[in-house]
Amino acid sequence: MAAFRKYFSIILGTAMVGFAVSVFYSPNKIVSGGISGVAVILFHTLGIPLGVSYAVINAVLLLLALLFLGKGFVVKTLLSTTLLTVFVQVFSYVPSPTSDTWLATFLGSALYGFGIGFNLIEGASTGGTDIIARLFQRIFKTAKVGTVLLVVDSAVILSSFIVFGQFDLAFYGVIAIFISSMSINWLIKKMNISKLAFVVTDKGDDITRKLVSTSPRGVTIFRAIGGYTMNNRDVLMCALKEKEIVAFQRKILEIDENSFIIFSEAGQIVGNGFKVYR
Repeated sequence: MAAFRKYFSIILGTAMVGFAVSVFYSPNKIVSGGISGVAVILFHTLGIPLGVSYAVINAVLLLLALLFLGKGFVVKTLLSTTLLTVFVQVFSYVPSPTSDTWLATFLGSALYGFGIGFNLIEGASTGGTDIIARLFQRIFKTAKVGTVLLVVDSAVILSSFIVFGQFDLAFYGVIAIFISSMSINWLIKKMNISKLAFVVTDKGDDITRKLVSTSPRGVTIFRAIGGYTMNNRDVLMCALKEKEIVAFQRKILEIDENSFIIFSEAGQIVGNGFKVYR
């Protein structure tokens, strides 16, 4: 099941990227940097199909990666790059739903960012500038991936301005990069957010046994004293995912309907079944 979900996310994310490039970016000459930007420029200047550009450029980059980065990196990248080449070419036959450049920039970059985010969450890469960044790191040890990507994307956008001679198109490209980056960051942050529950109860041991025996989550018990009644109470702390809240609350109230439950948001939880997405 986990493997199915992983590959489904990779395929879905790659399809979203391909759709964004072919249906929103290319028809409106939006060059957002990277391989997609180069493919759009080649399509509008030399008439080279988007899928062909992706296939050739990624093939060259994968060959270089095989020589300098090793087989492991290439294997992890090959699936997404192959799928992206296919999706870009297939979706190039789909007419764009809008000729409004602003709307195309917004929709395309948001879709592009979410697609890249789904791949990153599953540890996959769509290739392109990711490979270039890793190659630069191999040559220049102190080079930062973000800096390399920024330089490459800036060079591609500058090329679009030189080729098309339109400042507004280059500006749309910058906006597209900003929105797609925000989409990636939002998605990864959303995936990392979990809930932290605190339960104040007189039946801590009973509730703990119930939770531990019916869920994969652990429970930490604090022995406390009520500030108003000065009676001994138990405070249970449990980390869980948002989708688990309803069942968690139901189990507690079945045992102690007078318990006091507090839910707070945890930006990131590490360990014990919680995965950190980057």
